[in-house]
Amino acid sequence: MITWRYTEFIPNEGEDPNFENLLRAFQELMLHTSGNVAEALSWLTELDKRYNLTNDEYGMADFIQDLIDKGYIKSSDQQNQPSFIPTSKMEISLRRHALDEIFDDLKKSKTGKHLTKYSGKGDEHTSELKPYEFGDPINKLSIAESLKNSQINHGINDFKLTNEDLVIRETQYQSQTSTVLMIDISHSMILYGEDRITPAKKVAMALSELITTQYKKDTLDIIVFGNDAWQIEVKDLPYLQVGPYHTNTVAGLELAMEILRKKKNPNKQIMMITDGKPTCIKRGKKYYQNSFGLDRKILNRTLALAVKCRKQGIPITTFMIAKDPYLVRFVDDFTKANQGKAFYSSLNGLGEFIFMDYKNNKRSRRA
Repeated sequence: MITWRYTEFIPNEGEDPNFENLLRAFQELMLHTSGNVAEALSWLTELDKRYNLTNDEYGMADFIQDLIDKGYIKSSDQQNQPSFIPTSKMEISLRRHALDEIFDDLKKSKTGKHLTKYSGKGDEHTSELKPYEFGDPINKLSIAESLKNSQINHGINDFKLTNEDLVIRETQYQSQTSTVLMIDISHSMILYGEDRITPAKKVAMALSELITTQYKKDTLDIIVFGNDAWQIEVKDLPYLQVGPYHTNTVAGLELAMEILRKKKNPNKQIMMITDGKPTCIKRGKKYYQNSFGLDRKILNRTLALAVKCRKQGIPITTFMIAKDPYLVRFVDDFTKANQGKAFYSSLNGLGEFIFMDYKNNKRSRRA
């Protein structure tokens, strides 16, 4: 006799919806405050007062304690630092949060490879079969299909396996890509009350999480450029801030080329997120700066590097998050010199543009 036992339905059992909802808001605020826990909590408290995010059973004090208990924040040991600082778990959750938000469709894909159109001695099996030829690797033999051919060709009673029975499962080449992501941190990235740096670093966090989890054979290096350029670690992204800098695109490109020069991978690319024209170059130990118009000295140095990258087989994709006519002209000239690509994106669409470009840039083998 079949019987059924009914129990009370409890939605989201095992999860705390109050904590999860507050955590998502807190993660967003952590990006806007460049990792300042105290400031993010202060903003969250203000939002709670206005929109009643918490209730009598679960308040802000409970949320803060949960952040500590679950390992997202910890007390600072240094007197000159805020009372709470984010942990490595929080940094990882911020990258995953960015990936979920920007690259939501990507979660449906489990392969995560740059597949080229060439078949051959790769490591990704396809559904295609071909007759065995001398020199083909034995480990690529399709045993089931080869045995099937043997039975068809020789019968079941007279079993034998000949070269004519053997078939190989074809594979595709997987192109490994080394990417340098350049992020503009000049003052214009927060000029006129528009926050451009937060979407830029959110995209960088999502891209880093994408590559480390789904394109594990690829490499990603991140550099920032203002008056100078320097390399940063993925874990530094939530704390990235704009400085009182000009835009030294030359320094950024030179550093990117130096990083890629050390990569053995033949497939290399530069992605650059910026909102302005180059306004600075370095001459010896001194800076030459000009924020007005397109300075020919600065422009020529920048275009020369674009050409140099082209000759070295390094395409540059520029994501311009501004649409001023003279900036568009600069990007057009820069893109033509490199024979790369350019996207003029809104802040909201920046992540989608970069994702689509990265996915579609399946570079073929080099001769």
